Amino acid sequence: MPKFSLDELKKKITPELLFHAKQFGYSDKQLAFIWNSDELTIRELRKSLGVRPVYKTVDTCAAEFESETPYFYSTYELETENTDSGKRKIIILGGGPNRIGQGIEFDYCCVHGVYALQEEGFEVIMINCNPETVSTDYDTSDRLFFEPLTFEDVMNIIDAEKPEGVIVQFGGQTPLKLAIPLMNAGVKILGTSPENIDAAEDRKKFGALLERLKIQCPAYGTASSFEDAREVAERIGYPVLVRPSYVLGGRAMEIVYDEEALERYMAHAINVSPEHPILVDKFLVDAIEFDVDALCDGKDVFIGGVMQHIEEAGIHSGDSSCVLPPYSASQEVVDKLRHFTRQLAKELNVIGLINIQYAVQNGDVYVLEVNPRASRTVPFVSKAIGIPLAKMAAKIMIGKTLKELGISKEIVPSYTSVKDPVFPFSKFPGIRMYLGPEMRSTGEVMGIADTFPKALAKAHLAAGMHMPTSGGVFITVNDRDKSKIVPIAKDLQSLGFTIYATDGTAKVLSANGIETKHVFKLQEGRPHVIDRIKNKEIQIVINTPTGKTAKLDERYIGEAAMLYKIPMITTIPGAIGLVKGIRAIAEEKLSVTSIQEYHENLTQ
Repeated sequence: MPKFSLDELKKKITPELLFHAKQFGYSDKQLAFIWNSDELTIRELRKSLGVRPVYKTVDTCAAEFESETPYFYSTYELETENTDSGKRKIIILGGGPNRIGQGIEFDYCCVHGVYALQEEGFEVIMINCNPETVSTDYDTSDRLFFEPLTFEDVMNIIDAEKPEGVIVQFGGQTPLKLAIPLMNAGVKILGTSPENIDAAEDRKKFGALLERLKIQCPAYGTASSFEDAREVAERIGYPVLVRPSYVLGGRAMEIVYDEEALERYMAHAINVSPEHPILVDKFLVDAIEFDVDALCDGKDVFIGGVMQHIEEAGIHSGDSSCVLPPYSASQEVVDKLRHFTRQLAKELNVIGLINIQYAVQNGDVYVLEVNPRASRTVPFVSKAIGIPLAKMAAKIMIGKTLKELGISKEIVPSYTSVKDPVFPFSKFPGIRMYLGPEMRSTGEVMGIADTFPKALAKAHLAAGMHMPTSGGVFITVNDRDKSKIVPIAKDLQSLGFTIYATDGTAKVLSANGIETKHVFKLQEGRPHVIDRIKNKEIQIVINTPTGKTAKLDERYIGEAAMLYKIPMITTIPGAIGLVKGIRAIAEEKLSVTSIQEYHENLTQ
């Protein structure tokens, strides 16, 4: 391959030089930067000069026999190995690299989308760059392109394959960001239109939509600088939830309680999403979150499931255990959630899947976020109600209606399903184990039973949490949680547990008639809490974060709990759930029933 210098590249543009630059891996975007141009201009220039990628095959059968599902990758050479099948084609964009906030749940949706479209007679082309997914298995799609999910690479494949349309709804935020650029390039986006996707993602447009529908949302604003953010925070009042728009898994999301913390946050957050503003929302203290997944064909709406989070608002939805159907919400609240979901799905003209996150505070329902796409709860809801939502969504995107698919009335199971997150803390010694708005879980499990406590116990056990039915419980909580911990400690004591607590928490518990053994903090003397964990006196740790001064104690306690395989609970709702699960194990018998048996009794 001929070599060339960057200076040569800056001075002139010839077909040969451009071809060699592409061989060396320069993207159109990089070349646009070098030549003081823009990506689209370079793309058109490259095509006009005949500089296009070719596609080579990875032989999945090692030449032993003919590959039925070829894998392709792009390169800049002279001959292509990609031939036109002549069939009707649809492209599905995958989720790209698996990372926290965008994992296997979206791949599940992509795979079900492939199966649905194949049933309808289409050749389905998958674009994904992650070999560790089911969507990239040899027997999933008809054709697979191992390519990055960038505008340039996707457009090159579209030029080569000429599909009838592209689906961006199934792969999470990564393909969703390509919706408008692809539409502007003349590509047909199947399902919800990119304009309506943007109306849900763009805070100002979305705020105007909610105002028109008379649906409440937390007070909010957008900011591109610290001065903007400070003005919004002063107007709506602290605490505020700040986050970049168009990012994965709540990345760089934070609850901010004062101006100093806001300034520190803004200094770093602008770099996370420089093309998009920072979102500043009023944080709803002591609110309960709900998720609703639904299907819409542009006319009718099918509510897949209303899920109630166990953790309070402020914990990322991917890190919160959730329950279907809701376990403590009033019928009035659940009816409001359904009504608002139908309104928003129709107003946004959703074709396919929609996920809406709500918060309920003192009986008032607030919309937190609307995602006109697949969500990480789609596999959970699909398995809970026995209907593959992603599969149905793909068929809706090619013109089927809910009535044609035989889906009408919402299914509310008589049993309870619980989704529990799985965390990677044991793999990362020293990492802080406290939950917040930024997602940290790397997987999830599901428990099903005839009651909520038993389903929760099954989910906790499946997630690898040890569920002791006797022993000692160490409790140390922040001042906000001291009154809330009292009934939990009473429940644990009634189950036969011995309560250990640090000074401040012990005083509150003792004042409420709970017999408590005092435990030293690390700097106060010995035997301290870690000594007692090592001596196997403590089988459960309940430790809610208490601010900067306690971070070192929290870290060492967390490490000790992980080392000795002791459940460590860091939220009050999590502690309540643990107690319910332990009581179910201690007082009721857990049984095993297949998911198919549960589904047999479901009716629409």
